Amino acid sequence: MARIAGVDLPPKKRSEIGLTYIYGVGRSRSRSLLYRAGIEFDKKIGDLTEDEINKVRQILEEEGAVEGDLRKEVSMNIKRHIEMGSYRGMRHRRGLPVRGQRTHTNARTRKGPRRGTIANKKKAAAKT
Repeated sequence: MARIAGVDLPPKKRSEIGLTYIYGVGRSRSRSLLYRAGIEFDKKIGDLTEDEINKVRQILEEEGAVEGDLRKEVSMNIKRHIEMGSYRGMRHRRGLPVRGQRTHTNARTRKGPRRGTIANKKKAAAKT
């Protein structure tokens, strides 16, 4: 089993897809990594040699932050916005969409499930 950047990669997946299990590596970045390492995109991760895995690992280290470092950097950026009191920071603090999406309808992913306070009050009043 290949282990890169502290992540166990699935041995039966194609290498192009398997590398996306690493935080900060998407499809395009995985393709460029494999191209520079000279590895075919369709080759399974279980079939990669130790030398090929080391090439990918070395290229990832040269490129920049992935996994823990990147997660830490992103969370520090969010904390910085919150501490500054910027508009983006306030949206993060309230758990609302940050990038200008509408919230009158939709935005359920950020806002969470609907709170049926009015409906619950009507039911409670009807029982008494």
